[in-house]
Amino acid sequence: MPEFYRTGKGGGTGSTPDRPAKETFDIDEVFRRLRAAVSRMPKAAMFDLRDRGYSSPFEQLVGALISARTRDETTIQVCLRLFEVARTPRQLLDLGKDELVRRLDGTTFAVAKARDLLAIARRIVEEWGGEVPEVPDELTSLRGVGPKIAALTLAVGFGRPAIAVDVHVHRIVNRWGYISTPTPEKTMLALQMNLPRRYWIEINERLVPFGKFVCTGVRPGCSTCSLLSLCRQVGVTNPG
Repeated sequence: MPEFYRTGKGGGTGSTPDRPAKETFDIDEVFRRLRAAVSRMPKAAMFDLRDRGYSSPFEQLVGALISARTRDETTIQVCLRLFEVARTPRQLLDLGKDELVRRLDGTTFAVAKARDLLAIARRIVEEWGGEVPEVPDELTSLRGVGPKIAALTLAVGFGRPAIAVDVHVHRIVNRWGYISTPTPEKTMLALQMNLPRRYWIEINERLVPFGKFVCTGVRPGCSTCSLLSLCRQVGVTNPG
């Protein structure tokens, strides 16, 4: 990582006709601007569920699994329908597969997710007495639970510093020039080394809506972005 990114020392970069001079990259200033930028946008699904009162580790684990390859709006609707009748591992097991599949209607791969959720609930009841494990390796040993789902469960459900990297987080932090990594998995490791721990939970909360509505994958809205003077626009060839 360039020195001026890590320490906040050093000047901005030189300007070109289509790339104005940049300010020194300050991660505290980045988050200050991010909070303002996304304040009126729809929240990321897991943080929306948290703020609606569905913040237990099990609810966050279930919600994160349901959210895989599913739009946030749909994830929230499906989770609210499921949590009407099942908010604990034992309640979910009592539903049975057919009713669970019905409750998951609308999410992608509902049958497969129902299978995974039942397997997860069964292990939690049998191996951990009904309590979601708080150890990353134990979480990722659960069927269908990868690093992002585990990180969301730890961060939002347990309140433990953990970085959940999805396509938005991966794209944006590399576009900023804050890190340079080829995959979300490597992005998570790089952020763990460079991002102050006070932002580990918040980065997903802010960058998911920011990535959906401003810093999009195709033709990002650079001209109206409040972070433009800080962002190095790495790889951006067609800014809006």
